[in-house]
Amino acid sequence: MQVRGDEYAEFAAARAGHLYRAACLLTAGDTHLAEDLVQETLGRLYLRWGRVSRADNPAAYAQTVLTRTFLAQKRRRSSSERTTDVLPETAAAGADTTLRLTLLEALARLPAKDRAVVVLRYWEDRSIQETADVLNTSSAAVRTRCSRALARLRELLGEDLSEYATT
Repeated sequence: MQVRGDEYAEFAAARAGHLYRAACLLTAGDTHLAEDLVQETLGRLYLRWGRVSRADNPAAYAQTVLTRTFLAQKRRRSSSERTTDVLPETAAAGADTTLRLTLLEALARLPAKDRAVVVLRYWEDRSIQETADVLNTSSAAVRTRCSRALARLRELLGEDLSEYATT
């Protein structure tokens, strides 16, 4: 039992950063919600670690759990939480801060499933079939969502992103 716990702890430590970055993109920059998603994902993995550790790709399994947890959370949005347009923290100074914030803002305007498709296809660099498997949908639905999401992002961001990339 101790060996299994050690294996899980090693896996969680190695994958937590990657899961957090993906969760930040899924939540359109909401770092607190991203942390919650990662914790819930790691908790679910811990409960099933015996089966997960025997899987061909535990990292892909973890990403699937993260994405499905995010989508489930979006479906049951808590009525006690209210979002605001006031950010409690200021962004750190950096060369691409404006671009990053603009992209996160545009991602936030996409529906949850479209955002998940964009993150899985372009951030995670997954194939259409892998994305369809994670989202439990058909590859045609992924292609359609991807096309519509990218069109919406182009509409929100404009065709020329060079204005955001300059410092």
